[in-house]
Amino acid sequence: MPIGVRSPSTEVPLMPRLRSSAALALLAVGALALSVTPAGAHAADPAHRATPAHHVVAYYQTQYDNGSYVSPLPLRGAATDVDVAAFHLNAGSTITLNDDPPSAAKYNQMWQDLATLQQSGLKIEAMLGGAAQGSYADLHNNFATYYPQLRDTLRAHHFNGVDLDIEETFSLADTEHLIKQLHADFGSGFIVNLAPVASDLSGGSSFSGGFDYSRLDRDMGSRISWYNAQFYCGWGDLSSTTDYDSVVANGFAPSRVVAGAVTNSANCDGYVDPATLGSTLTALVGEYPGFGGVAGWEYFNAVPVNGSGPASWYAAAQNAMN
Repeated sequence: MPIGVRSPSTEVPLMPRLRSSAALALLAVGALALSVTPAGAHAADPAHRATPAHHVVAYYQTQYDNGSYVSPLPLRGAATDVDVAAFHLNAGSTITLNDDPPSAAKYNQMWQDLATLQQSGLKIEAMLGGAAQGSYADLHNNFATYYPQLRDTLRAHHFNGVDLDIEETFSLADTEHLIKQLHADFGSGFIVNLAPVASDLSGGSSFSGGFDYSRLDRDMGSRISWYNAQFYCGWGDLSSTTDYDSVVANGFAPSRVVAGAVTNSANCDGYVDPATLGSTLTALVGEYPGFGGVAGWEYFNAVPVNGSGPASWYAAAQNAMN
């Protein structure tokens, strides 16, 4: 979801995902509950989407930090979803995960670890696009050539779903076509998320593709599992419930809007400290019992909260919502 370069070491999110280290203060007074109810796949029909669990989405783009492998396994019990980023479609070539083909040897351990997480109940989604431009332009210009790159990768690595992070021009018609094709190929139970900036959902901007998300939701709401909305980088704020309330006031169901935050002040402007974020999440659950949850951009450098590593940021966020 970052805007800019393709390399995971240099790609800086214009509006990073929700990396909330929830409830520092809450954790200081109570024991951190690490038990998480795994989120079920949000199927295309509203009945399946109405899951009682709050999502805790960990964006996982930096698989190697200064040459050292960053294992996602500690997220077991702390997150409900791992969003693998960022996939890019390439002219005259094949899809890449950041700068390398998904089949590159450097990713072998990652695929094994993600399969282990799936076996324990976590859902694994693939993020397409983000900061690096071009994937959606390719789909617009030649869908028949570029869509199979995405489809075949989703199949080969047994993804539970896809996260469409559109940070370039892509029309409403293009977006609806892509969503329909994904469900045609993978079925109604396949998770299809979008990751617009929060102000797109409240009606104050049209950054993520250039179209009206209220219109998209009216047209395709039954086919969209949820939105990983970016409440950072100037597009929203989670120091209170105000900006999230604006999204709900614009007609979006809180059960389908996951509040995205940055997990570290280095990731983007708009970082909210764990104690404040925890208070906001607790308030949102009280205000909206079906609150969709939280997403954190990104996993590798998430600020630890009463724990020994970045996964504790997600565990704290989960705890703040329980």
